[in-house]
Amino acid sequence: MFNFSALPPLSIYIHIPWCVRKCPYCDFNSHTAGEKLPEKEYLKSLFADLEQDLPSVWGRTVQSVFIGGGTPSLFSAEAIDELICGLRMRLPLEPMAEITLEANPGAIETSKFAEFHSAGVNRISIGCQSFNDGYLHALGRIHSGRDAILAAETAHAAGFENFNLDLMFGLPGQTLEAATDDIKQAISLSPSHISHYQLTVEPNTLFHHSPPSLPEDESTWTMQEQCEVLLTEAAFGHYEISAHARQGMQCQHNLNYWQFGDYLGIGAGAHAKITDAATQTITRNWKIKNPQQYLTATTGQHLAGSSILSRDDAAFEFMMNALRLKQGFTKSLFTERTGLPIHQISQALQQAEQRNLINQDLSSIQPTEQGWHFLNDLIALFLKEAA
Repeated sequence: MFNFSALPPLSIYIHIPWCVRKCPYCDFNSHTAGEKLPEKEYLKSLFADLEQDLPSVWGRTVQSVFIGGGTPSLFSAEAIDELICGLRMRLPLEPMAEITLEANPGAIETSKFAEFHSAGVNRISIGCQSFNDGYLHALGRIHSGRDAILAAETAHAAGFENFNLDLMFGLPGQTLEAATDDIKQAISLSPSHISHYQLTVEPNTLFHHSPPSLPEDESTWTMQEQCEVLLTEAAFGHYEISAHARQGMQCQHNLNYWQFGDYLGIGAGAHAKITDAATQTITRNWKIKNPQQYLTATTGQHLAGSSILSRDDAAFEFMMNALRLKQGFTKSLFTERTGLPIHQISQALQQAEQRNLINQDLSSIQPTEQGWHFLNDLIALFLKEAA
């Protein structure tokens, strides 16, 4: 089916599904925490989950770890330390592996930053969303703008040279000035990375059932353009649709996703993609989504389902991810990561080039500015070819 010359890099994603409160725009697998988090029980399930996956990655080294949620920073520093130690006992991690923990601003979480750093976390991703109290209230956030500023300052004080600030734009009632003020404030806090997302209303969210009044498309587009100018002037390279980083500080974990690398996924609802050279297959699997059911699953029973990708699936998924990168990718990377020749997608590439959505030469493919601005249209060409 495929012809892999080498296995891709391997990462691991760990999902911790609890939050203080579910945000109305959130469609992730997150659940309101009770009075006491089941840390010990969840760690036990995570390790049992990981151990059932180990045979699929024997001999491979993990290049990055991402602990997401939910709000993983609700867990104690002792629990995060035990988690990282447990990973190192079961899997070889690269000596300088990037280990990211998602955190929300707030006194309880930020007070643990130094301890998280001591436990081995070397990158924090802080979910600020905005620094404006009015917009934070509209988003259902429980922290203030001042909390978000203190969180970034605390990250610096705790020794994090590498941390991300998550921001959103196109918020209910947001003005252009307010959107650019958020970016200016974020830049002033000297993070190494800024993620800048447009608020979208997703199915199965409170906002979907009771939609807020959002800015018009033209206003949102102007916000995005003006914020990008500010980020570029501040030496944040725009390397992915929603990601901006100082030189050399791109998120290695997310780059592995976008370049169609492999990743284990453990935790409630986590997903994985694993390439097997022996069987020449690419498998996706996913874990039990409900946290309570995940906690009570017996050893070897955390897997909820799996599927093997077809050639068309692999080609489309590679393009769906890699075209998010501004620099594009080499044609040899497509072949290496999918096990397919580049002519598998030649017709769609030709159509994309004719419509000025990509530039290509003998060795590489790169989305044009127009292709990036109309990414969904560009990706759809490869879906049609796969179909």
